[in-house]
Amino acid sequence: MNTIEDNLNQRISARIRIERESRGWSLSELAERAGVSRAMIHKIERADSSPTATMLGRLSGAFGISMSTLIARAEMQEGKLLRLENQPVWRDPQSHYLRRHVSPRSDLPIDLVQVELPPGSDIPMPASSYALARQLIWLQQGELLFVEGDTQHRMRAGDCLELGPPNDCRFINESQENCVYLVVRLNHSGS
Repeated sequence: MNTIEDNLNQRISARIRIERESRGWSLSELAERAGVSRAMIHKIERADSSPTATMLGRLSGAFGISMSTLIARAEMQEGKLLRLENQPVWRDPQSHYLRRHVSPRSDLPIDLVQVELPPGSDIPMPASSYALARQLIWLQQGELLFVEGDTQHRMRAGDCLELGPPNDCRFINESQENCVYLVVRLNHSGS
């Protein structure tokens, strides 16, 4: 792992603790709200364990914010230009899913996130991680099976999908090639 990813993992761990403490929640209360173990949250907050994408989805949902908002709060990038070499990158330690925050931090109600999903990946995300935003998925490369509740969307490069109301979702790459997609997220105020 590179230094930029290591630093981001440490900032995410600190941000999770800040979000929990700012709400006056104990570790046990966050664990109950997120449906994860207290011990795992403790390890994550101490940066002894890197959270998976699914774990970040559960934690952010418990906080009532999106995973993108949680990570953006940890990234703390300022300015109108965010150069490629300075774009925060986070790698899921379990699936090796790679998330790159493309858009600079601003007051615009939009976030752009590029995701590289390795072959054979299956990333579940709870509905709570989408509750406060509208999103589009624009497939740049490869193939993606996006499961939204009971609906399956088989996407090819160039396809763009507007997500429906918040629902449990899965991002699946059944191919032997990397899948690259852009998530365009329109934030509601307050997130």
